[in-house]
Amino acid sequence: MRFYTIDPTTGSVMGEYDTMTGDEIIQISKECHEAFLSWRDVPLEDRIPHYLRLAEVLRDNKDEYSRLMVREMGKPISEALAEVEKCAWTAEVFAENAVEWLAPESIVADGLEHQVSYEPLGVILSIMPWNFPFWQALRFAIPTTLAGNVSILKHSNTVPGCAMAIRFAFMKAGFPKDVFRTIIAGHDDVAPLLNSDLIKGVSLTGSTAAGSMVASSAGQGLKKVVLELGGSDPFIVMADADIEKAAGNAVIGRMMNNGQSCIAAKRFIVHESVLKSFSTLFAEKVSALKVGDPMSPETQIGPIVDQHALEEVDGQVRDAVEKGASILAGGNIRQGTGFFYMPTVIGNVDLDMRVMKEEVFGPVAPIISFKDDDEAIKIANMTEFGLGGSVWTSDLDNGKRIASRIEAGTVFINSITKSDPRVPFGGIKKSGIGRELGKFGIREFTNIKSLNVYES
Repeated sequence: MRFYTIDPTTGSVMGEYDTMTGDEIIQISKECHEAFLSWRDVPLEDRIPHYLRLAEVLRDNKDEYSRLMVREMGKPISEALAEVEKCAWTAEVFAENAVEWLAPESIVADGLEHQVSYEPLGVILSIMPWNFPFWQALRFAIPTTLAGNVSILKHSNTVPGCAMAIRFAFMKAGFPKDVFRTIIAGHDDVAPLLNSDLIKGVSLTGSTAAGSMVASSAGQGLKKVVLELGGSDPFIVMADADIEKAAGNAVIGRMMNNGQSCIAAKRFIVHESVLKSFSTLFAEKVSALKVGDPMSPETQIGPIVDQHALEEVDGQVRDAVEKGASILAGGNIRQGTGFFYMPTVIGNVDLDMRVMKEEVFGPVAPIISFKDDDEAIKIANMTEFGLGGSVWTSDLDNGKRIASRIEAGTVFINSITKSDPRVPFGGIKKSGIGRELGKFGIREFTNIKSLNVYES
């Protein structure tokens, strides 16, 4: 099967690719399995230098990788450069901490010795989306392979160039040939791979629907799964918040990656006493954002990934307006070439609008007010998602009390939601299962084995 990639900045065809055959994909899985049999026996201390070299390769090629991301999915070049740097830093963080995070642990029980060790499983399949082409693939691949597994990447066919570039980065870093492989495949080609006994686990970042299907398929073979799915993160602004700081971070938290991030702030829940001041300042800052060519260092908002996504976001905004919402900034598709949606702030929002009930994957920020803490928490939890959230307040103790009642995998106080390689990341409810990053992430695809020794 042949498919085409579209430049979201111009809407024109950028490249064409052939997908691999089913036989080719299965052969790659066999080759990866053979590589695993050797890689798992490489001492951890000898695996670590590969990741330091990978960090060097990423930085040495950051301009090439960043421009590739911009061409394939449209993120601003400044954010693409930051993404490559974050991947390099992540490789260094895991290289620095892997010995501690994977060290066997002793437990006191009724025998002479009880020890827990973390042993690799085998070939792990990752299915990744287009919105952070390098970061999402590498935040999985780095800890998983460092733990002794090998990886096959099935990336989104929106970013095949990025998928292959990651493969070549591993090769340039000197990894054994089949420790990391990339396949270019259609969705129908993934099922046989999931059903193969050679695949011991799967990690997917994507939509809730895709996660459900992959988990169901993997479950038939009792394979370990980690799912990082959609999000509709609450951004709660308390009456005592620093409004200037909150509004400035609201722009960053919502508009990063052209609004196409699972952990973006997506629902702005603001105390009624500061609703007007926050809304006015937020809308002013959003209106001042520079929209345009994502290759320009000055650009802050680039295009949405494709025509279908553009129409979906516009439909969600139109639904809000039809139900009585007010457009405070933006609210329309930019005329001309490419898939540009103007950064948007919506006021007078209610809970029946799509922008509050669905995940909005674009630069759109709905604002709703609340009267007290209980109402803020109730609104925050009125979603099927549970990925992240943030609370903005000068009362840190109360902020922590509110955070403890928010149904999410991670909550920040006076900071936007973000991922950090040192801290576990993941969601609950329909935002996923399992954790990535940190010591919990590096252990996800390991056999937590107990060794128990008694007297003879």
